[in-house]
Amino acid sequence: MTIDISLTAHAATATDAGISGGYAPPTLPVPVGTRIQFVNSDSFAHTASLVAVATRFPASSPLGASTLTPSGTTLSAAWSSGNLTAGASSPVFVADSPGTYLYGCFYHYGAPMRGAIVVR
Repeated sequence: MTIDISLTAHAATATDAGISGGYAPPTLPVPVGTRIQFVNSDSFAHTASLVAVATRFPASSPLGASTLTPSGTTLSAAWSSGNLTAGASSPVFVADSPGTYLYGCFYHYGAPMRGAIVVR
């Protein structure tokens, strides 16, 4: 399963977790075991990084500079795509446990560049 990253192509939209934008789809429902990869189709850098356990997007960015380095392999643990330059793809993440996983971009969280993966 691929999530497209583009701040310029994916407008802000309302979701159950709050306003999302920059990722398509804004909310991705998947079964346990799904493999997910982020692909940056923009002309500038982004990240896709887990927002610590939350049911709604925090008003201000909770993402620190550590999200610029790729980390994690499963959605249930701390993870980040790391810095994805134009055209780059993230490592693959496995949807290993049911739940809602909110994520955002280190650079553009307030744009609002945020999304959700719902694992069932």
